[in-house]
Amino acid sequence: MPYRMGKRQAFADRTRQRIVAAAREVVAPGTPATVSAVARKAGVSRVTVYNSIGAKDRLFSALVPAQPRRLSASTARERLHELLRQTSAGWAANPGLFRHLPQPLDSAEEARQIAERLADEDELRPGCSIKEAEDVIAVLTSFSAFDRLHHDGRRTPTVVAEILMRLAGGVLAYHP
Repeated sequence: MPYRMGKRQAFADRTRQRIVAAAREVVAPGTPATVSAVARKAGVSRVTVYNSIGAKDRLFSALVPAQPRRLSASTARERLHELLRQTSAGWAANPGLFRHLPQPLDSAEEARQIAERLADEDELRPGCSIKEAEDVIAVLTSFSAFDRLHHDGRRTPTVVAEILMRLAGGVLAYHP
């Protein structure tokens, strides 16, 4: 008969939630984000943080709300535009938190896939490699690019996405 954690699992889940909430509080004002600071805030030991969440990078990843991306556009160019809109909207949800998280948050796989599709659809400018396009897409979908343009609401996420799409023109083929 398989072992079931039952009540212990519920307790572990609540502890994990407390740790993540404490980490959010520690990171948001720009306080040095250490496992010790998070453990103190959550009222647990550092070992409990490591056992519940894992290493420091996993703790920071747990702070980022899951933003499932469904890129439904048919062409690679439209998919890139959709990705820029979705990432801008996601970053706008809590820029104060994201500003203090270590960068970059992982989007490399998505950037590579879109770069490959752009190449397959002959949408890259002449001389632009897939790797260059992947790197540019990763930069354009980064929080730092968003934050610089959004600047605490100076521009809406939609406007930021449009600016980022124009910047993507550096790797895209020109179509008059």
